[in-house]
Amino acid sequence: MKKHYLYLSLLLVGIWSCNKKDDPTPNPQSNAVRDAIYSGMEEWYYWNKELPAKPNTSDFASNEEFLEAIKFKPLDRFSYLTTQEDFNNAFVGRNAGHGFGFAFDANERLFLTFVFDESPAGKDGWQRGWEILEVNGKPISEYKTSTGGYDFKLGGPDPGITNSFKFKLPDGTETTRSNTKAEYQSNSVLYQSVIDLSGKKVGYWVYNSFKATQGLSPTQSKEVENSMAYFESENITDLIIDLRYNGGGSVDVAEQILNSLIQLSNDYKVMYTNKLNSLKSDFNKTENFVKKGNLNLNKLVFITSRGSASASELVINCLDPYFDITLVGDNTYGKPVGSFPLSSYEPVLKENNVELVPITFSLSNANGKADYFDGFPADFLVGDTPQFNWGSENDLRLAAAIQVLENGNVNSRLVNTFYRPKWEMIDQFKGLQQEFPAY
Repeated sequence: MKKHYLYLSLLLVGIWSCNKKDDPTPNPQSNAVRDAIYSGMEEWYYWNKELPAKPNTSDFASNEEFLEAIKFKPLDRFSYLTTQEDFNNAFVGRNAGHGFGFAFDANERLFLTFVFDESPAGKDGWQRGWEILEVNGKPISEYKTSTGGYDFKLGGPDPGITNSFKFKLPDGTETTRSNTKAEYQSNSVLYQSVIDLSGKKVGYWVYNSFKATQGLSPTQSKEVENSMAYFESENITDLIIDLRYNGGGSVDVAEQILNSLIQLSNDYKVMYTNKLNSLKSDFNKTENFVKKGNLNLNKLVFITSRGSASASELVINCLDPYFDITLVGDNTYGKPVGSFPLSSYEPVLKENNVELVPITFSLSNANGKADYFDGFPADFLVGDTPQFNWGSENDLRLAAAIQVLENGNVNSRLVNTFYRPKWEMIDQFKGLQQEFPAY
């Protein structure tokens, strides 16, 4: 298997070929497609021994319903279906929508959390810290569901959908903006800076998702390359990596980051080992570090939340055996397993533009740690403050990370700010969109 993409969902995308059928007319909801879904799961699913007997494919209203019926429910929250185009676009940041995220503060006020630069929202000047008072003329409270969550009814990601938002800006003024969804290229690096701290330089890096730059070979991120060069030029000794809204992405890019962060003394040591099901054990592989650049870091602090998943957790897990790592914020999501798409193995799926992305392997670090379905616990639980823009001294999680680097601890004032929102943006999304959550 020639490695081309490995990402979290986690993904290993190879170069394959298959013979085309004589009849190219797609029928994505056919019984033949569901037969191919089951066949792919029998062969590649990590929990293939837990698959139920094949149900009657005609008993289901959709492919999604069929997949849900055969998944290994105790652990599999992740396997999904999408189209091949959407799958490929997501991992290089080709999006459609408004281009923002939001979250509630401790008082259940709703704020923009991030805005992509080239998105419709970014081009309209929206920024983290703007409070959302109304959506399409209705107050936020009217979107609360009977389960305590929220459904803001913003529509799908299709270009052309317009929604209206009333904001309260940090200076107290209010503004109402109509915004129309469109296609755009998203950025992964939301903010970067260097903090002078007691005579040493600390990097602060807000990284939103592990997306590759289209056209680069091997698969890499130009944004990551530029950020690492910036931190090198500033001679930082410690780094705060903010992954609080990072749902995952390309493992090739995660490897690029890991190889940039690892110390030279740990070059060529084990990064991770992947394990497939018993039918595919020949594909089990150990990946070693190959040091990139000249960063020589002493300490790493990660800012995390339940929105930190997949490749975010992979980076933390792989570096943990080699660094003094501290997690500040909230516990991570819990996804120690990965996937690769199966349409290249199942011609019926490819011909009908159905991409099956089931869990196909687990990952362990150099110490063998591979079971963190409950997420990584934060060392210091600190509340989020989305009402403040990136880099603000009032951002409690950033302040806590700085305290860790100053004295190895976080004071009780910051710890006492912790709250766990009843609803988070990651709850609104499933499948591919959960890995790259944005409106």
